[in-house]
Amino acid sequence: MKTIEVVAAVIERDGRVFATQRGYGDFKDMWEFPGGKMEPGENREDALKREIREELAADISVDSFIDTVEYDYPKFHLILHCFLCSLETKEVHLLEHESSRWLSADELDSVNWLPADLSLIRKLKGLI
Repeated sequence: MKTIEVVAAVIERDGRVFATQRGYGDFKDMWEFPGGKMEPGENREDALKREIREELAADISVDSFIDTVEYDYPKFHLILHCFLCSLETKEVHLLEHESSRWLSADELDSVNWLPADLSLIRKLKGLI
């Protein structure tokens, strides 16, 4: 089975985290934390900053490591490195996703998360 290694930003502001809704692919309309695949030779933090610029036209600071999640999807094995981040720009612009929401801890269960993100949701309820 193919392995894909990705990074994800849990962007926190005022006790809420930023979630994005996929607009493409097998998991269209499901929710996730923004991020993406690491490029060869790229470290996790640099990959995350690049991905957020590409997806949201925003700059972030990578504040702390949250967890690495491994999950077996039907077609690939995912290794997901998750970081707590802060926005360094005022606004985000959705360049790849169809929707976004700022969610409080009580609202985290209000969207349909991708399977690999579900274990993070439990952890985040204690962090935000």
